[in-house]
Amino acid sequence: MAEFKQQLQEFSSKAEDIIDRVGQPLKPYIPVIGRFLIVATFLEDALRISTQWEDQLLFMEQRRHFPSVLSHLFLGLNVIIMAVGSFMVIAKRYQNYAVYGLLSTVVAQALGYGLVFNFQFFLRNLSVVGGLVMVLSDSMQRKRQMFAALPQISETDKRTYLQLAGRILLIFLFIGSAFHGDWSLTRILVSLLGLAACIMVAVGFKARWSAMFLVLFLSVFNILINNFWSVNHSYFKRDFLKYDFFQTLSTVGGFLLLVNMGPGGYSIDEKKKAF
Repeated sequence: MAEFKQQLQEFSSKAEDIIDRVGQPLKPYIPVIGRFLIVATFLEDALRISTQWEDQLLFMEQRRHFPSVLSHLFLGLNVIIMAVGSFMVIAKRYQNYAVYGLLSTVVAQALGYGLVFNFQFFLRNLSVVGGLVMVLSDSMQRKRQMFAALPQISETDKRTYLQLAGRILLIFLFIGSAFHGDWSLTRILVSLLGLAACIMVAVGFKARWSAMFLVLFLSVFNILINNFWSVNHSYFKRDFLKYDFFQTLSTVGGFLLLVNMGPGGYSIDEKKKAF
């Protein structure tokens, strides 16, 4: 048993070295790619509302019974906040305010469109929120405390808590997808493998390796399953597939930031370094 454990550790170490070597040329670009992917769903949503303005107004007024003025205000503010907030995240400018603004649109749309009790929507948006939390964590730098004698939470502690919350929230999209749809032997095996990677991410064990696996897995899954470009433009299913596609991209972006930053202090990986 001890010999098997040692062999497994050696294999894991070699695999991580290979991933590091292969990914080294891309490493400087991973943060910006991750941030862009995280806000992709907000950019797409802002564009969709803008290009379907009349249909959106009709839905809000007739289905949700919003007054005309409130419908215009609700949709207009969502478009502005999503567009401006997304570009601020990509450019790394005032990221705190940008993240808070984007989080407000997630909550506002859940309430405005009446999707609060839609379980799939809820799980997917938890992962989107997880990606935004990772952006918030990435924006925090180590700062000296102004009043060392007073008890307070340092920026490092805040970042550690946010990394923990972010990586836990990120896995909910996969959990929701794993238990939704028809079952087959292949799907069961793939789901179990993915769930194992999700658990490893959540507890912070080989988190970078597991996150990279989920990046590759979700990217392939997204292209094969959420292929909205292959569906007729007039077919309503296309909008649902496009929505799922961009939300999955946001989750992939969150995992990329996790690969870049690491799991943070509250993780098995970091605790092992302390011993």
